[in-house]
Amino acid sequence: MKKTKLLPVLGILGSILLLGGCGQNDRSVVQTSDSVQEQTSEPDPATENEEVTENIMDFSSMELARSYKGFIYNNPVMTQRFGADPYVMVYEDRAYLYMTADTLMTAEDGSVVTNNYSNINTINVLSSSDLVNWTDHGSVYAASRTGAATWGNNSWAPAAAYKEIDGKMKFYLYFANSGNGIAVLSSDSPTGPFVDELGEALVSRNTPTCAEVTWLFDPAVLMDDDGSAYLYFGGGIPSPDKADNPGTARVVKLGADMMSLDGDPVPIENVRYLFEDSGINKINGTYYYSYCSNFNVTPEAKKEFGFDSGEIVTMRSDSPMGPFTLCGSILKNPQAFFGRGGNNHHCMFEFKGGLYMAYHTRILEEAMGIDGGYRSTNIDAVKLDENGNIRPITGTKEGVAPVGTFHPYERVNAATMWNSAGITTTQFGEESIACGSGDMIVTGIGDGSWIGLKNVDFGESGPKKIGVAVRGTGKGTICVDVDMMKKETLVQIPVEVSDAENLVEIEVPVEHAVSGVHTLYFIFAGEDYEIESWWFEQ
Repeated sequence: MKKTKLLPVLGILGSILLLGGCGQNDRSVVQTSDSVQEQTSEPDPATENEEVTENIMDFSSMELARSYKGFIYNNPVMTQRFGADPYVMVYEDRAYLYMTADTLMTAEDGSVVTNNYSNINTINVLSSSDLVNWTDHGSVYAASRTGAATWGNNSWAPAAAYKEIDGKMKFYLYFANSGNGIAVLSSDSPTGPFVDELGEALVSRNTPTCAEVTWLFDPAVLMDDDGSAYLYFGGGIPSPDKADNPGTARVVKLGADMMSLDGDPVPIENVRYLFEDSGINKINGTYYYSYCSNFNVTPEAKKEFGFDSGEIVTMRSDSPMGPFTLCGSILKNPQAFFGRGGNNHHCMFEFKGGLYMAYHTRILEEAMGIDGGYRSTNIDAVKLDENGNIRPITGTKEGVAPVGTFHPYERVNAATMWNSAGITTTQFGEESIACGSGDMIVTGIGDGSWIGLKNVDFGESGPKKIGVAVRGTGKGTICVDVDMMKKETLVQIPVEVSDAENLVEIEVPVEHAVSGVHTLYFIFAGEDYEIESWWFEQ
């Protein structure tokens, strides 16, 4: 990796409302192929102005790219891709979020058509230490001839777990092959690469008690306190007369290897008005099974059971395999909160002492001007009442507050963001390109595109230097800004690269002091370059 040290071009900043002070500066540098040298004699004003124009952009006339979630909201958690059927696995103080990779379907004329899920064969992966700033780890190539499970066609509704096997931590990714079985992939990392050690479905219609399950999908995994693991799955209505009690939910104990079954699946009894979406949690010693109710709930049933169509309903038990008794609804259909409905898929999880709900909505597609059933993931807080029962959860665009502050004094993958606009991400490195997930790089950069991170803690002394790792064949400027509307620019970083394969590191002193906690923005000008990582030094 080539490293270039640049002295900053800093001075009087333009006063810009949209771009937070990323104006033109007035100090010159001279750049050679191997280094950058500061002028040691009094520069000629004309030469100085030419060099400023060449190396630093005037952002004052540049329009900022529009974010699909504005500058206030934390939901949806990702806007660079869709992500449905969320499932969260917590490992080493990070929340790993796995999602069905909804992908736009188009007609011959290029217009977007309704999502029928048939083209989905990848699983999106994000991770976060604070539930607000998320690192994009790409999309696991899970099914189809180009994926790990070549025998499968689709990868819907993932679930994840980990366990130490023979002294080594292993990670397991379960998903549905459309509605016809459950697959499991394994990896040495929560972000992959994942491989299909079985070479066939873990649960299929040949599995005892499963042939009669209408939809053999939507897995959830419980890792119990004693080290045992359980798999929950199933859904669908066998016939209209069974809508009130379909009998299609199943639970089975997993083998010690997490890739086999320790016994036959058994029905979960009296799951009233089951539609889909298994969920399982152990809260204060009680096992909570949860699911999405179907769309046949009658007014009489609503009065009797306390829930309506398309809601997340809970049941509880003293045993992981039941019997479970009805508790009630905890999350209404997204239509109640956001105006657009559909299936309701969720995952409750504990993280750093709090309880949270991940669920999908259609607010991203609405912001994009699309109406086709394409889904994105939200996260909101879960609260318990004085008796330990789960209170009804409110779906919001605001989302949750950051769980802690973000540490900028280490190398941060540039695909880590709370918010963004005008950019996309793609796989970086041979392994990620081959398997779909792993390291990512920010690409698609153009004038006014940006990424932002919330709750970044610069400490009391603040940073003295910032570095970025970039590649490409273009040039431009990266404006590093905090609290955009307050016009507090830290530095502008000139970028000029001529290698599309190898990274070049650029380091620049930060001369505008900043301390404490802020929202951090990287605003881009120019094109044909990508940013892989950034870091501050104290």
